[in-house]
Amino acid sequence: MPDARVLNGHRGRLVLFLLSALVVFATMYVLYSAIDTLRQLEVIESERDQWQRPAEVLQALDLRPANVVADLGSGAGYFALKLSLIVGKQDQVLAVDIRKLSLSFLWIRALLAQKRNIRVVVSDEDNPHLPLEAVDAVLIANTFHELRDPKLMLGHVSRALRPGGRLVIIDRGPRQGDVHAHEMDRVFVETELQQAGFEIVNSRDHFIDRLGDDPWWLTVARKR
Repeated sequence: MPDARVLNGHRGRLVLFLLSALVVFATMYVLYSAIDTLRQLEVIESERDQWQRPAEVLQALDLRPANVVADLGSGAGYFALKLSLIVGKQDQVLAVDIRKLSLSFLWIRALLAQKRNIRVVVSDEDNPHLPLEAVDAVLIANTFHELRDPKLMLGHVSRALRPGGRLVIIDRGPRQGDVHAHEMDRVFVETELQQAGFEIVNSRDHFIDRLGDDPWWLTVARKR
């Protein structure tokens, strides 16, 4: 009969081997999924470049080298990565989002691209955690319709902006006055902006018109 201690030792080594193998396979799966997601982001954003008009959005922010800009609702970094090319210095792009997974992918992308001037900021639903009077411009792209309390969020944005700082908002508008969950009326937003102490500089109702999609509008405002 085999010694019980020998059998127990063999079983223990077998269990340890199986657990180690599971950890290795799980790690490989996570890495593969992450790499696949990064590849998909590149494809999606390349297509987005064809219709989002990013150069005009960035131009509306009127940024200068060494300016501090916040991308509120940055997601995985479509605009944040482009903004980093403009401002230059470290920690000058504040990528703000409540979605930690999206910010994780942005952090990885910034690291791989050696963009050291992007800092990810985990936001609360009603507080973007921006530094007071330290930001020159804020971009809110395809995010305003998701804000739970626009007045409260605009108050935070206003306090974060330096006097004269710019706020650029781009979002989908209703097609025929019928507002849905992922749409936001431009006139309503501009009224909220004015009540929060912003001056409307420019607005475009049909900034983006895509076949089969709601029209996108763009509003440029300045902190008084």
